[in-house]
Amino acid sequence: MSAKTIFKKIIDGDIKANVVYEDDLCLAFHDVSPQAPIHVLLIPKKEVVNVADLTAQDEALAGHLLLTVNKVAEKLGISNGYRVVANCGLDGGQSVDHLHLHILAGRPLTWPPG
Repeated sequence: MSAKTIFKKIIDGDIKANVVYEDDLCLAFHDVSPQAPIHVLLIPKKEVVNVADLTAQDEALAGHLLLTVNKVAEKLGISNGYRVVANCGLDGGQSVDHLHLHILAGRPLTWPPG
């Protein structure tokens, strides 16, 4: 990664975000353009472009992110289900080159998406 992404700027404190969860490895905050009543982004503090760029060395981080989804959902009082999405690459709808998980909830989510 060459230029700082918006997510790296949030991690570094250069841009403010409505943070709902933070630990040593990741940060969760409300999406500024929500696609559901609850739309939170969960990002690793380590700069990884997307799921395709995860390596064997990132196994613990990837597991931590998935387990953190549960913590965020509980903290937000999500009790009727949620969806977790990781867009990967241009055709996958990824708009920021920093791995992020969308946590969507607060209404029935239809299938298929997009």
